[in-house]
Amino acid sequence: MNTRKIGATGEQKAVDFLIANGCKIMERNVHFSRIGEIDIIAKDTDGTIVFVEVKYNQQKNSQFGGPEARCNVRKIKQIIKLAKFYIHNKKLYNKAVRIDVIAIDENGLRHYKNCSMM
Repeated sequence: MNTRKIGATGEQKAVDFLIANGCKIMERNVHFSRIGEIDIIAKDTDGTIVFVEVKYNQQKNSQFGGPEARCNVRKIKQIIKLAKFYIHNKKLYNKAVRIDVIAIDENGLRHYKNCSMM
């Protein structure tokens, strides 16, 4: 299976999890030319706009930590930058916003809410 299909599998699991927890999916795989991509944009039950980074790991033995270990400070800063572009482009001013990380591996799915204050 190629990396794009593997990533799509992880993202679909994350989408299913978010929907099961009451979120509405607004968009997926939002690209910003060369700057980057936001995996999932959702609206939580309280109306908060949630920018979700999905980290999926199929490997059985992860010696460097789980998939969430790949979501470092640099990646969070990039997501913040992309989220600001999205908010500006969609005119979503005065909305509550948060950044979440969903990590998926053989041990299950872990949802980390509010990974950065914007």
